[in-house]
Amino acid sequence: MMNRTSGVKPARRPLAVRRSTAIILSAALTCLGACSAKTDNEPQPVATVNNVTMTASQRQNIRLYTVTPAKFHKTIDATGVVDFDNDQATSVLAPFSGPVTRLLVSAGDQVKKGDPLAAVDSPDFAAAVSTYHKALATAHTNRHLADLDKDLVQHNGVAQREAAQAETDAANAEADRDAALQALLSLNVPAQIIKDIQEGRPVAQATGIIRSPIAGTVVEKLITPGQLVETGTTPCFTVADLSRVWVMAQIFGADLASVSLSDAADVVSDAAPNALTGKVDNISALVNPDTRSVAVRVVVDNPARLLKKQMYVRVLIQSRQETSGLLIPVSAILRDDENLPFVYRAQSDGSFARQRVTLGYRSHEQYDIAAGIKVGDQIVVEGGIFVQFMQNQ
Repeated sequence: MMNRTSGVKPARRPLAVRRSTAIILSAALTCLGACSAKTDNEPQPVATVNNVTMTASQRQNIRLYTVTPAKFHKTIDATGVVDFDNDQATSVLAPFSGPVTRLLVSAGDQVKKGDPLAAVDSPDFAAAVSTYHKALATAHTNRHLADLDKDLVQHNGVAQREAAQAETDAANAEADRDAALQALLSLNVPAQIIKDIQEGRPVAQATGIIRSPIAGTVVEKLITPGQLVETGTTPCFTVADLSRVWVMAQIFGADLASVSLSDAADVVSDAAPNALTGKVDNISALVNPDTRSVAVRVVVDNPARLLKKQMYVRVLIQSRQETSGLLIPVSAILRDDENLPFVYRAQSDGSFARQRVTLGYRSHEQYDIAAGIKVGDQIVVEGGIFVQFMQNQ
């Protein structure tokens, strides 16, 4: 194409120059697009939450509370497990060896002290009865001979030395008799059998009877007929007085300082229509390595036998220690979009601003505030939802 003015055809640009220009143009367009995209994706500034200013009529919808220090007693809420009162429960060991011939009670039976629990065909029992028979007869004979020698000494019928020896033999025989009697008593031999032996009456075949050492409930039956039991080693039954039980509550470090001996406690269970009262009587000196908790023992009266061993219960320990803090009504606490607690605090200019707080212990319908407010602050305790609605407009 020729220039209209001069008629001279314009010179074409070199190929390298044209390629360079195209590359620069393409890069510029790419950069422009990227910059534009970045601008579109940037987060928009979050609108700051402004203080709420209300008219006099609007302030009629709220109630303020002035924060003041308060004293209160904590209630420690914990879980616990029921156990026997080991001061009123015992494992009944076999007092003699031999095979079990009969079981005389079942689990759940109520027994009194001395009631029979099981019969055992025991050679130990028979040997003890026989030993007492012999010791009783020997003691009687030796005492009679000693009394005769004492009378003969007075008439010079026997030497003084022989009389002294007879007295010694009689005393030894009586000691053996008393020891044999004690052995029968330790085996829980009935008093009637002992009386029959002492009065020379025939005694029926000696059968060992395992008897209850305390009054209570047979909560475990650990032997069966035909089983061979060993003296002092075989556990046969567990008898417990269930009118009082232990509840082992698990207390964690933050609450442990508030628990003291003799603190009152309520034990709540689905098995009992009403809470049962108890008292803290032991605080463990060890920390459970698995749960990092400390066992606190609560003694609880259980007159209706509603609490059973291994039952899970809720324990509310009423601390006698007085604690100080900043208590505010629960109604003052609101939650923001992040579920964090806050209150509306009155400002010096008459407006209200959100103030995040750290919740501590809850005492009934009040929270102890660990951080966020101070003594003298005025906060909204009624109408907080109304203030929040105004702020969101």
